[in-house]
Amino acid sequence: TYPESTMAHKTGQDLIDEAKQQIEELTPEQVRDMQDRKENVVYLDVREPNEWNLGRLPNAVHLPRGNLETKVEAMIDRGQRVVIYCARGNRSALAALTMKQMGYENVASMARGFLGWADINGEVEG
Repeated sequence: TYPESTMAHKTGQDLIDEAKQQIEELTPEQVRDMQDRKENVVYLDVREPNEWNLGRLPNAVHLPRGNLETKVEAMIDRGQRVVIYCARGNRSALAALTMKQMGYENVASMARGFLGWADINGEVEG
């Protein structure tokens, strides 16, 4: 084993970049198309309550990132198609990787997040 001080530490951005390489990312445009087709998808918002209260994707489910590991299994079936989003697409990428590790095989993160959704004038609730 190596002493802690000789190990290379990863930055938060390193972890986000690694997560994005291991998960499926969808553009806001692709997600809007899924909604238009009325696909059977759970839109999972992992932002904080104050962010959620400012507006969200139609019919989204709210589960802040900090509660994901402890609460997601009671909320979403492992076989369900899930699209996760946050503000910019970073927390959602980490959440998608976590859910993949938990056995969710049909999970994607929305690139550019809610800000990207607003940029394409996606429908907003709330």
